[in-house]
Amino acid sequence: MSVTAASGFEAAGVAAGLKSSGKRDLALVRNTGPLNAAATVFTTNRCKANPVLWSEQVIGDGVVSAIVLNSGGANCYTGARGFQTTHATAEAVAEKLGVSAGDVLVCSTGLIGEQLDLAKLTAGVEEAAGALSADAGLHAAEAIMTTDTRPKEAVRRDPSGWTVGGMAKGAGMLAPGLATMLVVLTTDAVLDAETLDAALRAATRVTFDRLDSDGCMSTNDTVALLASGASGVAPDDAAFRLALTDVCRELAEQLQADAEGASHDIAIEVVNARSEEDAVVVGRAVSRSNLFKAAIFGNDPNWGRVLAAVGTTDAAFDPYGIDVAINGVQVCTKGEPDQPRDLVDLTPRAVHILIDLHAGDETATILTNDLTHDYVHENSAYAS
Repeated sequence: MSVTAASGFEAAGVAAGLKSSGKRDLALVRNTGPLNAAATVFTTNRCKANPVLWSEQVIGDGVVSAIVLNSGGANCYTGARGFQTTHATAEAVAEKLGVSAGDVLVCSTGLIGEQLDLAKLTAGVEEAAGALSADAGLHAAEAIMTTDTRPKEAVRRDPSGWTVGGMAKGAGMLAPGLATMLVVLTTDAVLDAETLDAALRAATRVTFDRLDSDGCMSTNDTVALLASGASGVAPDDAAFRLALTDVCRELAEQLQADAEGASHDIAIEVVNARSEEDAVVVGRAVSRSNLFKAAIFGNDPNWGRVLAAVGTTDAAFDPYGIDVAINGVQVCTKGEPDQPRDLVDLTPRAVHILIDLHAGDETATILTNDLTHDYVHENSAYAS
């Protein structure tokens, strides 16, 4: 169980016929209360899909009764008809669940510029509403997959009696913008919308925002956090933030591990930066270097490509005072060669890059992947 691990939630995942594969493609998550508090974080891409535009209005009062998500089509750049489809989907959920359409979040994922089949959507909503169960969290996680090879779920349970659960989808277009994929998080803790919003933004800032698999930001990204209050327990703020961040971090790592075509999962840790922002900027510059990513794919510990990427930033550092280690081997010290690069073993999937700027005491880690033939093939052939 993931989104249904917390009490007060039901979910379903059905095949509405939106995918040519015939696999599950519509998920529904319902908050049965007693609370219906929620918070969301959306893509900062200025080109936003219709479901994002709709959901931005829904979250205004911090009340959400349900969230419906479809794969098989992004419903982005589909004009007035596409927005009407989003609205009609929310209305269909509202009718079946006896809630207000204005309290229904809508998420879509898939190909941009193609209209969704409203008849299939509404039929899928009806089927999903009838299949809602506290045991169907996995079905919902499967229904939001596109090029994902497996569903992503995570749960944390607090000894005092409350739980945080979540599901996520994403295998490509993973880059930061306050949210970087479709994620539904649920908790049965007693929390108001304002507290949820602060906790969600704090958690995404150090988890999803630090996943930069391919530098491409989606038009549909949504992270939603729903609270039912069904546990009757009002958690300590710090404890809740820690649990929520842990769930988000685990989901982000699962997304990284399932990135399209990747053969290496790369953690770029920047230490001793003047500011956290500098550490993030440096780590992200390396993560977006195709030269660096291609080298890792070829099992080549080419640390010069790391320094070349660092040098493109405006972070504070001495260009000849930087240290670099790759998988524990100190290959560069103060901008000069150190240990022989052939001591670095890049055959394992996990790769750790440590960059010491010697400019302060702040740190940040960016998660990324290598650039592979399979990634190019996946994104040249993708059309569903």
